[in-house]
Amino acid sequence: MDRGAGEVSRRLERVRERIERARARAGRRDEVTLVAVCKTMPLPAVVAAVAAGQRDFGENRIQDALPRVEALPPLLRQAGLPADGPRWHFIGHLQGNKARRAVGPFALLHAIDSAELARRLDAVAAERQRRQAVLLEVNLSREPQKAGVAAEAAPRLAAEIATLSHLDLQGLMTMARLGAPERELRAVFAGLRDVAERARTASGLPLAQLSMGMSDDFEIAVEEGATLVRVGTAIFGART
Repeated sequence: MDRGAGEVSRRLERVRERIERARARAGRRDEVTLVAVCKTMPLPAVVAAVAAGQRDFGENRIQDALPRVEALPPLLRQAGLPADGPRWHFIGHLQGNKARRAVGPFALLHAIDSAELARRLDAVAAERQRRQAVLLEVNLSREPQKAGVAAEAAPRLAAEIATLSHLDLQGLMTMARLGAPERELRAVFAGLRDVAERARTASGLPLAQLSMGMSDDFEIAVEEGATLVRVGTAIFGART
Protein backbone atom coordinates (compact mmCIF):
# COMPACT_ATOMS: atom_id res chain seq x y z
CA MET A 1 0.00 0.00 0.00
CA ASP A 2 1.33 3.38 -1.00
CA ARG A 3 1.88 5.51 2.09
CA GLY A 4 3.45 8.49 0.31
CA ALA A 5 2.67 11.99 1.40
CA GLY A 6 0.09 12.53 -1.33
CA GLU A 7 -1.77 9.33 -0.56
CA VAL A 8 -1.86 10.02 3.20
CA SER A 9 -3.13 13.54 2.52
CA ARG A 10 -5.87 12.29 0.20
CA ARG A 11 -6.96 9.61 2.66
CA LEU A 12 -7.05 12.13 5.49
CA GLU A 13 -9.21 14.47 3.46
CA ARG A 14 -11.66 11.68 2.64
CA VAL A 15 -11.93 10.68 6.31
CA ARG A 16 -12.52 14.29 7.34
CA GLU A 17 -15.21 14.64 4.69
CA ARG A 18 -16.91 11.46 5.94
CA ILE A 19 -16.83 12.79 9.51
CA GLU A 20 -18.40 16.08 8.39
CA ARG A 21 -21.15 14.29 6.46
CA ALA A 22 -21.89 12.12 9.51
CA ARG A 23 -22.05 15.23 11.72
CA ALA A 24 -24.47 16.83 9.26
CA ARG A 25 -26.70 13.74 9.17
CA ALA A 26 -26.88 13.80 12.96
CA GLY A 27 -27.51 17.56 13.07
CA ARG A 28 -24.45 18.06 15.27
CA ARG A 29 -22.71 21.39 15.78
CA ASP A 30 -20.03 20.26 18.23
CA GLU A 31 -16.55 19.22 17.13
CA VAL A 32 -15.28 15.70 16.48
CA THR A 33 -11.56 15.11 16.98
CA LEU A 34 -9.91 12.70 14.56
CA VAL A 35 -7.18 10.61 16.20
CA ALA A 36 -4.96 9.13 13.50
CA VAL A 37 -3.84 5.73 14.79
CA CYS A 38 -0.30 5.39 13.51
CA LYS A 39 0.88 2.29 15.41
CA THR A 40 3.48 0.35 13.37
CA MET A 41 3.26 2.89 10.53
CA PRO A 42 6.57 4.30 9.21
CA LEU A 43 7.32 7.68 10.73
CA PRO A 44 7.52 9.39 7.32
CA ALA A 45 3.80 8.59 6.97
CA VAL A 46 3.19 10.37 10.28
CA VAL A 47 5.20 13.36 9.02
CA ALA A 48 3.01 13.37 5.91
CA ALA A 49 -0.11 13.41 8.09
CA VAL A 50 1.24 16.33 10.13
CA ALA A 51 2.01 18.17 6.90
CA ALA A 52 -1.62 17.60 5.88
CA GLY A 53 -2.82 19.29 9.06
CA GLN A 54 -3.35 16.30 11.32
CA ARG A 55 -2.64 17.05 14.98
CA ASP A 56 -3.85 14.09 17.06
CA PHE A 57 -2.15 10.69 16.84
CA GLY A 58 -2.78 7.42 18.65
CA GLU A 59 -0.49 4.60 19.78
CA ASN A 60 -1.42 1.44 21.67
CA ARG A 61 1.81 -0.05 23.07
CA ILE A 62 3.97 1.93 25.49
CA GLN A 63 7.19 0.17 24.57
CA ASP A 64 6.66 0.94 20.88
CA ALA A 65 5.12 4.37 21.29
CA LEU A 66 7.70 6.18 23.39
CA PRO A 67 10.65 5.72 20.98
CA ARG A 68 8.41 6.93 18.15
CA VAL A 69 7.25 9.95 20.13
CA GLU A 70 10.90 10.87 20.73
CA ALA A 71 12.01 10.17 17.15
CA LEU A 72 9.34 12.23 15.41
CA PRO A 73 10.35 15.85 16.30
CA PRO A 74 13.70 15.77 14.40
CA LEU A 75 11.89 14.42 11.33
CA LEU A 76 9.32 17.19 11.59
CA ARG A 77 12.03 19.84 11.84
CA GLN A 78 13.77 18.39 8.79
CA ALA A 79 10.47 18.73 6.92
CA GLY A 80 10.08 22.35 8.04
CA LEU A 81 7.17 21.52 10.35
CA PRO A 82 6.66 22.50 14.01
CA ALA A 83 8.22 19.81 16.17
CA ASP A 84 5.67 20.36 18.93
CA GLY A 85 2.66 20.00 16.64
CA PRO A 86 1.49 16.43 17.30
CA ARG A 87 -0.70 15.62 20.29
CA TRP A 88 -0.32 12.00 21.36
CA HIS A 89 -3.09 9.73 22.63
CA PHE A 90 -2.50 6.36 24.27
CA ILE A 91 -5.40 4.18 23.13
CA GLY A 92 -4.31 0.69 24.17
CA HIS A 93 -4.68 -1.32 27.35
CA LEU A 94 -2.38 0.16 29.96
CA GLN A 95 -0.78 -2.27 32.38
CA GLY A 96 -0.18 -1.01 35.90
CA ASN A 97 3.57 -1.58 35.69
CA LYS A 98 3.75 0.83 32.73
CA ALA A 99 1.78 3.61 34.41
CA ARG A 100 4.92 5.57 35.26
CA ARG A 101 5.96 5.70 31.59
CA ALA A 102 2.50 6.79 30.41
CA VAL A 103 2.17 9.96 32.47
CA GLY A 104 3.49 12.97 30.58
CA PRO A 105 4.12 11.96 26.96
CA PHE A 106 0.43 11.52 26.19
CA ALA A 107 -2.16 14.28 26.14
CA LEU A 108 -4.90 11.74 26.82
CA LEU A 109 -4.96 8.15 28.10
CA HIS A 110 -8.06 6.50 26.62
CA ALA A 111 -8.33 3.24 28.49
CA ILE A 112 -8.40 3.48 32.28
CA ASP A 113 -10.33 0.46 33.49
CA SER A 114 -9.69 0.02 37.22
CA ALA A 115 -9.42 2.00 40.43
CA GLU A 116 -5.97 0.50 41.04
CA LEU A 117 -4.63 1.77 37.71
CA ALA A 118 -6.20 5.18 38.30
CA ARG A 119 -4.56 5.45 41.71
CA ARG A 120 -1.16 4.51 40.26
CA LEU A 121 -1.45 7.14 37.55
CA ASP A 122 -2.58 9.72 40.09
CA ALA A 123 0.44 9.01 42.30
CA VAL A 124 2.87 9.38 39.38
CA ALA A 125 1.20 12.58 38.21
CA ALA A 126 1.42 13.96 41.76
CA GLU A 127 5.16 13.22 41.87
CA ARG A 128 5.60 15.11 38.61
CA GLN A 129 3.33 17.97 39.69
CA ARG A 130 1.05 17.64 36.72
CA ARG A 131 -2.52 16.64 35.95
CA GLN A 132 -3.03 13.77 33.54
CA ALA A 133 -6.11 13.67 31.30
CA VAL A 134 -7.79 10.25 31.11
CA LEU A 135 -10.86 8.44 29.82
CA LEU A 136 -12.67 5.55 31.47
CA GLU A 137 -12.91 2.47 29.24
CA VAL A 138 -16.26 0.64 29.29
CA ASN A 139 -16.65 -2.86 27.81
CA LEU A 140 -20.11 -2.51 26.31
CA SER A 141 -19.65 -5.34 23.82
CA ARG A 142 -19.07 -7.67 26.80
CA GLU A 143 -16.27 -9.49 24.99
CA PRO A 144 -14.17 -11.34 27.59
CA GLN A 145 -10.91 -10.71 25.71
CA LYS A 146 -11.39 -6.95 25.86
CA ALA A 147 -10.41 -4.67 28.70
CA GLY A 148 -12.82 -2.19 30.20
CA VAL A 149 -15.12 -1.92 33.16
CA ALA A 150 -18.67 -3.28 32.95
CA ALA A 151 -21.34 -0.69 32.19
CA GLU A 152 -23.02 -1.13 35.56
CA ALA A 153 -19.75 -0.48 37.42
CA ALA A 154 -18.67 2.56 35.38
CA PRO A 155 -20.53 5.30 37.31
CA ARG A 156 -19.07 4.17 40.62
CA LEU A 157 -15.55 4.01 39.18
CA ALA A 158 -15.99 7.44 37.57
CA ALA A 159 -16.95 8.84 40.96
CA GLU A 160 -13.83 7.31 42.52
CA ILE A 161 -11.54 8.69 39.81
CA ALA A 162 -13.13 12.10 40.30
CA THR A 163 -11.67 12.20 43.82
CA LEU A 164 -8.09 11.84 42.51
CA SER A 165 -6.66 15.34 42.36
CA HIS A 166 -4.00 14.68 39.71
CA LEU A 167 -6.24 12.95 37.17
CA ASP A 168 -8.56 14.84 34.86
CA LEU A 169 -11.36 12.44 33.90
CA GLN A 170 -12.68 13.87 30.66
CA GLY A 171 -15.07 11.17 29.48
CA LEU A 172 -15.52 7.55 28.43
CA MET A 173 -14.20 5.20 25.75
CA THR A 174 -15.47 1.97 24.21
CA MET A 175 -14.83 -0.41 21.31
CA ALA A 176 -17.56 -2.22 19.42
CA ARG A 177 -17.23 -5.81 18.30
CA LEU A 178 -15.19 -6.14 15.11
CA GLY A 179 -17.48 -6.80 12.17
CA ALA A 180 -20.65 -6.16 14.15
CA PRO A 181 -23.77 -5.23 12.14
CA GLU A 182 -25.02 -1.65 12.19
CA ARG A 183 -27.79 -2.36 14.69
CA GLU A 184 -25.28 -3.72 17.20
CA LEU A 185 -22.83 -0.87 16.56
CA ARG A 186 -25.51 1.72 17.24
CA ALA A 187 -26.56 -0.07 20.41
CA VAL A 188 -22.98 -0.08 21.72
CA PHE A 189 -22.32 3.56 20.86
CA ALA A 190 -25.67 4.75 22.20
CA GLY A 191 -24.97 2.65 25.28
CA LEU A 192 -21.83 4.66 25.98
CA ARG A 193 -23.89 7.84 25.87
CA ASP A 194 -26.23 6.37 28.45
CA VAL A 195 -23.38 5.22 30.71
CA ALA A 196 -21.77 8.66 30.42
CA GLU A 197 -24.97 10.29 31.63
CA ARG A 198 -25.08 8.06 34.71
CA ALA A 199 -21.37 8.64 35.30
CA ARG A 200 -21.88 12.41 35.15
CA THR A 201 -24.49 12.17 37.88
CA ALA A 202 -22.26 9.93 40.02
CA SER A 203 -19.05 11.93 39.58
CA GLY A 204 -20.26 15.50 39.23
CA LEU A 205 -17.98 15.89 36.20
CA PRO A 206 -19.06 17.02 32.71
CA LEU A 207 -17.45 13.97 31.00
CA ALA A 208 -17.85 15.62 27.61
CA GLN A 209 -15.58 13.27 25.66
CA LEU A 210 -16.83 10.03 24.10
CA SER A 211 -14.05 8.08 22.35
CA MET A 212 -15.64 5.50 20.06
CA GLY A 213 -15.46 4.46 16.45
CA MET A 214 -12.61 3.13 14.28
CA SER A 215 -11.95 2.77 10.54
CA ASP A 216 -14.89 0.43 9.89
CA ASP A 217 -17.51 2.18 12.00
CA PHE A 218 -16.49 5.77 12.78
CA GLU A 219 -19.32 7.35 10.77
CA ILE A 220 -21.92 5.48 12.83
CA ALA A 221 -20.05 6.46 15.99
CA VAL A 222 -20.17 10.13 14.97
CA GLU A 223 -23.90 9.86 14.31
CA GLU A 224 -24.28 8.40 17.81
CA GLY A 225 -22.31 11.14 19.55
CA ALA A 226 -18.58 10.34 19.37
CA THR A 227 -16.35 13.32 20.10
CA LEU A 228 -13.15 11.37 19.39
CA VAL A 229 -12.77 8.76 16.64
CA ARG A 230 -9.71 6.53 16.35
CA VAL A 231 -8.94 5.88 12.68
CA GLY A 232 -5.87 4.09 11.36
CA THR A 233 -6.33 1.93 8.26
CA ALA A 234 -8.57 4.45 6.49
CA ILE A 235 -5.73 6.99 6.75
CA PHE A 236 -2.52 4.99 6.51
CA GLY A 237 -3.64 1.86 4.68
CA ALA A 238 -3.45 -1.75 5.79
CA ARG A 239 -0.72 -2.68 8.24
CA THR A 240 1.84 -5.20 7.11
